[in-house]
Amino acid sequence: MKILIHHATIVNEGRCEKADLIVAGNHIQEIILSPSDEIPGDDFDKTINAEGLFLLPGVIDEHVHFREPGLTQKADITTESAAAAAGGVTSYFDMPNTLPTTTSLAAWEEKMRLGSKSHVNYAFFPGATNRNIDELLNIPPSSIPGIKLFMGSSTGGMLVEGTPSLSPIFSKAGSLPVMTHCEDSAIINQRAQEVRERFGAKADARYHSYIRNEACCIASTRKAISLAEQYGTRLHIAHVSTAAELELIALAGARITAEACLAHLLFCEDDYAHLGSLIKCNPSIKTHLDREALRKGLSDGNILTVATDHAPHLYAEKTGGCFEAASGMPMVQFSLPAMLSLTDDGVLTLPRVVELMCHAPARLFGVKERGFIRKGYLADLVLVKHEPMTILPDIILSKCGWSPLLGETLKWKVISTFCNGHLVYSHLTGVDTCYHGQAISFEHGD
Repeated sequence: MKILIHHATIVNEGRCEKADLIVAGNHIQEIILSPSDEIPGDDFDKTINAEGLFLLPGVIDEHVHFREPGLTQKADITTESAAAAAGGVTSYFDMPNTLPTTTSLAAWEEKMRLGSKSHVNYAFFPGATNRNIDELLNIPPSSIPGIKLFMGSSTGGMLVEGTPSLSPIFSKAGSLPVMTHCEDSAIINQRAQEVRERFGAKADARYHSYIRNEACCIASTRKAISLAEQYGTRLHIAHVSTAAELELIALAGARITAEACLAHLLFCEDDYAHLGSLIKCNPSIKTHLDREALRKGLSDGNILTVATDHAPHLYAEKTGGCFEAASGMPMVQFSLPAMLSLTDDGVLTLPRVVELMCHAPARLFGVKERGFIRKGYLADLVLVKHEPMTILPDIILSKCGWSPLLGETLKWKVISTFCNGHLVYSHLTGVDTCYHGQAISFEHGD
């Protein structure tokens, strides 16, 4: 299949330029800058008039929970990868806290088998425990983005605490990035007990941000940075949620980086008043000032990447207060339009969105031939339009069927998504459910 994308505005590597782009098979064959009105040749199987559209690299979402295996009543690889395709996400890294957890070579191999159902490209983080680092190092490094480490309350027995347990992970990771969830369990447990004693088991959802407060994030993040500096580890701190953590990371070495997730960029504690437990997540939503610091960090370099932490639950599981409702929310389908909408608010620029969601994840994790619009690279591409899109129930593709953004009007929409040169999503025809993506390959440097 040979495709011409004609007269697009390509947003790539810091520039916005008018161009034609030719896709041949899985790859980008040619990029023609400053194109004429004439179509270059007539040997194309498909020609797309992209006048007025912006062509971006496909988004690499480094942080999702697609719930398979074991939790497929909430979501599965098939449904969530379809939602990803509809949102311009062409590659994702899935987290290990499934049932069973992805904490062994065998469990990771089973995840890879399940990944063949995915409608876009896939990779799976193995997860560290107190005793499994040596086994994880038997997984081919070219097939994994890194190692996921939960340094805070976690499901599935994956909590790792204390220097004797943490040190082997940081010291043996080598060139593999270690992505950490940083919250201090002792602080969480103490504050949870305070809330139970004062307000009972049905305490309001807003107390979730009291329980999982700034201090619990800072304590754990400081410990992770200390260990990474001691052993020279490539540390990527997931879903940073506070201004204070950004200050710590800014003072750390270049091998220590920050991820921001969409929930902490869009919401703050004030939003519990109208969204309640729908925005309950871990780490918790923080203050308005924290959100503003995170938004500033998108442009000043203190935040390297933006992901979703897409974590679907059934709507019934999101009812109740801070102790009853499940933590997490679905985000993958609307992450790119939401981030692009921040450009209209003056928070950041179009090239910066692409840097945060495409280029930087590709560089950090050593993704091969993806994340950039370059000749010879795999044709993971998304066409977007500056046009309002209201999020209504009938367009939500995640299995859970709801979104905290329901009823919101975003200022951008995804028109088409190409995965390995294949039109996997069109706003006119939906997701091509016959297509399946590829396993992602990695090259980890020093």
